[in-house]
Amino acid sequence: KGCEAAGGRAAGGESRRKKAEEQPHQHPHTAAEVSRIITDPTTGKRYCRGKVLGKGGFAKCYEMTDLTTNKVYAAKIIPHSRVAKPHQREKIDKEIELHRMLNHRHVVQFYHYFEDRENIYILLEYCSRRSMAHILKARKVLTEPEVRYYLRQIVSGLKYLHEQEILHRDLKLGNFFINENMELKLGDFGLAARLEPLEHRRRTICGTPNYLSPEVLNKQGHGCESDIWALGCVMYTMLLGRPPFETTNLKETYRCIREARYSLPSSLLAPAKHLIASMLSKNPEDRPSLDEIIRHEFFLQGFTPDRLSASCCHTVPDFHLSSPAKNFFKKAAAALFGKKDKARYFDTHSK
Repeated sequence: KGCEAAGGRAAGGESRRKKAEEQPHQHPHTAAEVSRIITDPTTGKRYCRGKVLGKGGFAKCYEMTDLTTNKVYAAKIIPHSRVAKPHQREKIDKEIELHRMLNHRHVVQFYHYFEDRENIYILLEYCSRRSMAHILKARKVLTEPEVRYYLRQIVSGLKYLHEQEILHRDLKLGNFFINENMELKLGDFGLAARLEPLEHRRRTICGTPNYLSPEVLNKQGHGCESDIWALGCVMYTMLLGRPPFETTNLKETYRCIREARYSLPSSLLAPAKHLIASMLSKNPEDRPSLDEIIRHEFFLQGFTPDRLSASCCHTVPDFHLSSPAKNFFKKAAAALFGKKDKARYFDTHSK
């Protein structure tokens, strides 16, 4: 009965598109298959392992159902054999330490962890609508109202992390998970780290190639500004269907990042272009704060839906506005951009 209750869509995982570019380096999984029924030796609770949701550097993520309550979790399962070296185990312990202290509406909830002789088990909030990477794979590009809807939630979760003096360091579509109610959750804290003063920041290069900032590539260390840069890459990708610095050659991608060289197509409207350009400023000090981002005209002047239908995961939404609302946005567009761009601006906000 408990196993049957574990149904639903897979959550987590990564887009298969250009894996070498989109994902950090991964190792093959050589460990034996995880048992179907798993017992927590610390509490005696029994769980039923379901289908695979995703794979990472050390771990696989599975659906896992509490056989007493039928509550479904996303379980990150790490074989002890994959973290046998002290620095590998330290990395997992650090991830657990950072994630278990977090509690925010737009951060994947950490519930529990335990170990047995074979594995480490981390029980996380189950997000049935999968990730933003899956949505973009199905949709190719998103509308501006959708991008505002998702970005507001990302900014909210990221602001909470930064207030806790935690850097995510791997913001990308595959690490934004969507629950049954189409709410976005920041997840995967495998590369997260505490914010350090500039002089004490580690100079290691970590993250996903297409989203790395110039200062990280130049080994100047991660700061809040590096997460802002990645957020700019995320916004660009949502609107245009590809990361701003993506090329067929990793060295060329890094060269473009170091030079902050990318294109902003004419199909993008002025507010979106301006916000992306500000977040992708080569100098970290020139990038906006999270508060400045949310106060940008891209958010203030455009329509943002209160909620999205689950159909938005695979089809373009049809936003129906009342006549007074339509008139307001038409006037706002005319005042901001003039008659020439008014129709194009409004078309991206409502149908």
